[in-house]
Amino acid sequence: MDQIIQYFNTISSAHRSLILVGGLTFFFLLESSLPLFHFKYNKYKHLLLNVFFTLTTIIVNFVFAFTIVMLSEWAVNNNIGLLQWIQLPTLFQFIFGLMAMDLISAWLAHYVEHQVKWMWKFHIIHHTDKTVDTTTANRHHPGESFIRLFFTLLAVLICGAPMWLVFAYQSISVVLSQFNHSNVKLPLWLDKGLSIIICTPDMHRVHHHYRQPYSDMNYGNIFSFWDRLFGTYVRVDNSKLIYGLDTHMDQEESKDLIGLLKIPFQAYRQPIDYKDKEKL
Repeated sequence: MDQIIQYFNTISSAHRSLILVGGLTFFFLLESSLPLFHFKYNKYKHLLLNVFFTLTTIIVNFVFAFTIVMLSEWAVNNNIGLLQWIQLPTLFQFIFGLMAMDLISAWLAHYVEHQVKWMWKFHIIHHTDKTVDTTTANRHHPGESFIRLFFTLLAVLICGAPMWLVFAYQSISVVLSQFNHSNVKLPLWLDKGLSIIICTPDMHRVHHHYRQPYSDMNYGNIFSFWDRLFGTYVRVDNSKLIYGLDTHMDQEESKDLIGLLKIPFQAYRQPIDYKDKEKL
């Protein structure tokens, strides 16, 4: 455990970038060999669009990384936060801290984005992808990156998370997000087994179904039990899923970079009221 702490205490930007690119490359190749859906699309053009949003996310996080570092150091030095108040062995500190960071920085942030209209308008870009694959994990409007930054800062403050824990959480989070968005067909027994603890592709894909209430389920990123705990968990037949967002189903709109960047500043589109209740 000491070696893990030392590694993340001194992790370089190059290593963090390698984790992101390495995970993306691994799942990109894996889903090419074991796809659930055989999309008829230009995979590399789709990659370039989503990589643009990945780069904007990296830039925002890099520019404002100092705020996370300063807040973490302040919390630790002033004995602020749960991890500072509850003395735990290092291993349990890591597990508890990872769970708390995931709950606040990922699950809560994601849930709130679906509930608050102006936040949702930024998050829409993530849901407009009609060919969800591992690159979709990082498809976030630059404005959403600031929203996520706020929740990360909130998580650091509440947890009193030391910087090694923040870096460990962010590294695990990015790889798990790439995994659960990947277009990989896992054996059902494996997916079900893993989904007891972590979010798997079969679990998360329903969140990208084009209509409610399914798009308002399974918010988790690392741990799957938050959705079970808060009543937002559902398991469906993934083969019946239709990706995208019913209010933004135009194929060209979902591929147009400038158009996607403008969506949060356009008029809000009311959710579609369906007379029939869909059963997947």
